[in-house]
Amino acid sequence: QVQVVESGGGWVQPGGSLRLSCAVSGRFYNLPAIHWYRQASGNQRELVATITSTHITQYGDSVKGRFTISRDSTGNTSFLQMNSLKPEDTAVYLCNVVARLWAGRPTRDYWGQGTQVTVSA
Repeated sequence: QVQVVESGGGWVQPGGSLRLSCAVSGRFYNLPAIHWYRQASGNQRELVATITSTHITQYGDSVKGRFTISRDSTGNTSFLQMNSLKPEDTAVYLCNVVARLWAGRPTRDYWGQGTQVTVSA
């Protein structure tokens, strides 16, 4: 089983910064990709950023130039550095992990519970 736990959310004023973490534990062969999504109240879930196991990154248009996704040396923890935060960044941020449990087997998706980010004056 794979466990995904996000942390680092909170309240910040506009223009401020937060750093989210996504820690992955359990038994798996590898993690081909880690995605960060966000979901604001009443809105659809939005893909914020992606990082692959080879550290290729992609970002949603609304966060380009402000957010940076990374993975630690083990590859099992992802970080989302969020700078120049705006009120419209307010949402629950969720980590989605693409995991391969066994070599040569299809991947599976695992989700964390999410962490709330609130940006307001």
